[in-house]
Amino acid sequence: MQLSPSKVNWFLFFKLPAAYWCGVRLVQLDHHESKASVKYRWFNQNPFRSMYFAVQMMAAELTTGALALSAIRESGKSVSMLVASSQSVYHKKITGRVTFSCRQGQLVRETLAAAIASGAPQTVRLHAIGRNESNEVVSEMTFEWTLKVR
Repeated sequence: MQLSPSKVNWFLFFKLPAAYWCGVRLVQLDHHESKASVKYRWFNQNPFRSMYFAVQMMAAELTTGALALSAIRESGKSVSMLVASSQSVYHKKITGRVTFSCRQGQLVRETLAAAIASGAPQTVRLHAIGRNESNEVVSEMTFEWTLKVR
């Protein structure tokens, strides 16, 4: 069974309520790309009248993690996944809607195949780019995921 944005958003509601209540929503998920969106509002603001960095990180992580979850689910294998490290760069204040995208689905699938074939943990670095409503890059996040067959 393939994951869909609505299924992932239900998962957020029950298992990651902080992300859900901050407004983070997965809007696209396919074999190649994942997109998550969040709108600046009172609940996710910082004292400087822009979106709190942790909310941006949640949305960006969701785009990378959803690609890995989808690939794992389609493989039918029991695979654990864990964020080993993260990096972020912030370019502009976010005062509207931001959409994060990760277009590395093929890399996730290749890394998962290597983990399944070797039985050894594999790491993959996935990059998420956040763009505002004017399509300007506002922030960039990189997450290093470890995939390990159980």
